[in-house]
Amino acid sequence: MNIEILAYQNRYREALINLVLPIQQLEFNVPITLAEQPDLQDAGNFFHHFHLGKGGFWLALAKGEVVGSVGLLNIGNGQACLRKMFVHKDFRGKEFGIAQKLLDTLTDFMKEEGLSDVFLGTRADLYAARRFYEKNGFDLIEKENLPVNFPIMGVDSHFYRKRIYNIIVSVRDKINTVIISPERPI
Repeated sequence: MNIEILAYQNRYREALINLVLPIQQLEFNVPITLAEQPDLQDAGNFFHHFHLGKGGFWLALAKGEVVGSVGLLNIGNGQACLRKMFVHKDFRGKEFGIAQKLLDTLTDFMKEEGLSDVFLGTRADLYAARRFYEKNGFDLIEKENLPVNFPIMGVDSHFYRKRIYNIIVSVRDKINTVIISPERPI
């Protein structure tokens, strides 16, 4: 099946809501409403304009239907937050590769924008999601090690970080040089 990843467009607003709310409420038993989620109500503006415009929101479509989503919220200092990563239950797994395609799109965008680190929060009982993030280079971190601007959700108990770039600033003869190296630890 051909899966298309595209930047969010407002014409998919209702389809996005119809994807995310049932997963949250029925599958994950999270007592949350649409009114409590400004990022879901207006994904286009929320993710693109939150901080310096360096954010984004993407959808996965199968035969024109929204079957997946992921958002990137810029929280400043070259750091970002992964939000609203959802895939319809009938389209999960390696057979479709939707979660991987969405994450790859988000990571490519971060590289283009020069964003160095991405953080996320998830629940302890979402084992498949946690394995997916760990397999993709996310490291489990303590809540205390999150950036100050990270928007902590009440249901999240496990937090992850992935370094996209190392940004090294050196001072030499009063000239700042920035060296950006992809995905290598300092």
